[in-house]
Amino acid sequence: MDLTAAYDTVWHQGLTLKLLQIIPDRHLVRFIVDIISNRSFILKTSDGQCSSLRRVKNGVPQGSTLASNFFNICISDIPDTVSTQYGYADDLALLFFHKCWNEVEEVLPLDMQSIAEYLSSWRLRLSTAKTKCAAFHLNNRESSRKLAVTVNGTTIPFTQTPTYVGVTLDRQLTFSNT
Repeated sequence: MDLTAAYDTVWHQGLTLKLLQIIPDRHLVRFIVDIISNRSFILKTSDGQCSSLRRVKNGVPQGSTLASNFFNICISDIPDTVSTQYGYADDLALLFFHKCWNEVEEVLPLDMQSIAEYLSSWRLRLSTAKTKCAAFHLNNRESSRKLAVTVNGTTIPFTQTPTYVGVTLDRQLTFSNT
C-alpha cells in the first residue's frame, strides 16, 4: 500500500493528539509540535527569482532523524485487519493467505478499505495508482493468477514482482526482477 506524500501530509493537530496520548507532559508535546510546525520556505528559480515566504501547514521534515518516528506515531493506531500487516515507516503491506482465491479476493479489499478509511480520517491518503497487489502460489497452473482487488471503487494494479522496502519479491524468491 502506497501513501500519497505521506510525510508531507502529516496533520499537525492529529499528531499533537497522538503525542498527548503517549507523552504525559503537555509542555514537551507543545515543544515538539512547535519544532515541526514553525517551518517555512522560499522557492528560488534557476534565474534568481524568489517567491514570497510560505509557511508549511502540514508534514514532518523529511530527512530529519525524527520524521519516521513522528509518522509511525501517526499510524500507530491503525485498525486491526484479518490480513497480517507489515509496516516500515510509510511502506505498508497486507498479507493474507488462503487455499481459496475467492476468500483472498474478499478479505483483501475489506482490509484495504478499512485502512483507507482510517488514513482518510487522519488526513492521509492511499494512492490507488501506486498501490499494487500480487499473488504467490506453489502450483504452476495457479502461479499466474491475477487477483481482482479494489478499494474506493478503483482496481488495484496487479504485479507478479512487487517491490517492498526496496526488495523485489518473486515466486522463486530470487529477489530480482528478471
